[in-house]
Amino acid sequence: MRSADFAERLTQTAKTVDGVIMDLFGDKALPGETLRPTRVTESMRYAALAGGKRLRPFLVVETAALFGKEGEGVLRAAAAIECVHCYSLVHDDLPAMDNDDLRRGQPTTHRKYDEATAILAGDALLTYAFDILADEPTHPDPAVRVALVKTLARASGLGGMVGGQLLDLEAEGRFGDGKPLPLTDKEILRLQSMKTGALLMAGVEMGATLGGASRDERETLQRYGRALGQAFQIADDLLDEEADAATVGKATGKDAAMGKGTLVRLWGKDAARKRLGDLVHEAEGALSGFGDKAAVLREAARFVANRDK
Repeated sequence: MRSADFAERLTQTAKTVDGVIMDLFGDKALPGETLRPTRVTESMRYAALAGGKRLRPFLVVETAALFGKEGEGVLRAAAAIECVHCYSLVHDDLPAMDNDDLRRGQPTTHRKYDEATAILAGDALLTYAFDILADEPTHPDPAVRVALVKTLARASGLGGMVGGQLLDLEAEGRFGDGKPLPLTDKEILRLQSMKTGALLMAGVEMGATLGGASRDERETLQRYGRALGQAFQIADDLLDEEADAATVGKATGKDAAMGKGTLVRLWGKDAARKRLGDLVHEAEGALSGFGDKAAVLREAARFVANRDK
């Protein structure tokens, strides 16, 4: 698949998912709700619709497509995982966490509004994700909906993204004596697999669930998802070292400033780039059994490694 064709497909999926999010974030209260306060819905839209590649929902859509599954339910699941991703960005940007003023080239949510509104917007994005997945339009089979909820909850919670964020703050020296903790490459890989990789893996797993993948197919896709998650983080760390804020739409150079342990800083850029290339080959190889049907997912691995923002 040509990279230009992939880029167009990624863009079109992002637009479609954005449309679903806009519909879901309407002002009208749903059954069981009393009122949707305007400030919360506006800040949710601001946080979720301020751009972004939509890679996680793209993985849901394209993995489901491997098995011929598409339509409203897939797009709702894609929107749900993006809600969780955007919630995490809103909360990560807060002064108590990463204290960022810029996200996707725009003021962060707490700068656009205020800290209290940003916290509530993040809370609403997180909880609404599971509302979306649990609702019948996502899938007629309750067992499938439960599996989707479980996958996303495990990836985003204590043993996944939240736990990874805690390990990241701990490594920065945010607790105790305030000194950064030196991490081994094994410890960095564990942290990153939780903070970043878990949600990317969830996108693949949710697509497999919606597509009715077999056990062997799911295991194959998990190998792909693990390699993709590692590749994404190494590419992200390289961008933090080399790119400028105007290009990536957020502050760069923060890892070095905070003494944060990354594979790029531990191994050096050349070794990190070599590992990045190996991970792309690993992700592509994991999909060999799917043949040409997996061309888009293979290109996604190359896109992750070569992105410039």
